[in-house]
Amino acid sequence: MMEDDSDASPACLAHRLVDGHPVDPNTAQDVSRFRRAERARLMEARRRISLIDRAAMNDMLVRALDELVTPQPGLRIAAYWPIRGEPDLRGWMARAHTAGATILLPVVVEKAAPLAFRAWSPGCAMERGIWNIPVPRDGSEMRPDVVISPLVGVDEGCFRLGNGGGYYDRTLARLEPLPQIIGIGWPDCAIPTIFPMPWDVPMDHVLLADGSIRHRT
Repeated sequence: MMEDDSDASPACLAHRLVDGHPVDPNTAQDVSRFRRAERARLMEARRRISLIDRAAMNDMLVRALDELVTPQPGLRIAAYWPIRGEPDLRGWMARAHTAGATILLPVVVEKAAPLAFRAWSPGCAMERGIWNIPVPRDGSEMRPDVVISPLVGVDEGCFRLGNGGGYYDRTLARLEPLPQIIGIGWPDCAIPTIFPMPWDVPMDHVLLADGSIRHRT
């Protein structure tokens, strides 16, 4: 959050710190407005996808994900529980678990703080977390080797437009070394730019539900 600097000198208002980054407040406000409008537009487009098309594209996406990630013992893969019409990877997660990989789900332990990741397996005890999203009830925190992140939008530089909470960016910025980051989304979520800010972390690969894969250059 940016604090009110109304009593500061003009020089002090040249930039403000956001999550440790110096950012011009007018630029930050313009980018925030743009992203909010794009998020609303893309969410509306997502809602218009028919159930038949959604199922077919989800199958295509899962087949492409098999080409990108090979689950195996010792590999820790952070996936997600689908909400608001996101692609559903739960079947793939179950097969990855059977192949020996450790599947993790993100858990919001505190608002405006980095995510934690807990192990998930089919049939494990779950509870409702923030925004009523199911999360594993128990388990210690683990660091993922691969993070699969849902997209509302994605730009040509592989920067992600998410749901607006900033949790993934806040989390990835603090993971060292960075895990492999894979964005998952519907075909119409591609946009020219999200106007990346200093805290935005680009993804290594973007996988869309038409089967296309984009790699960060």
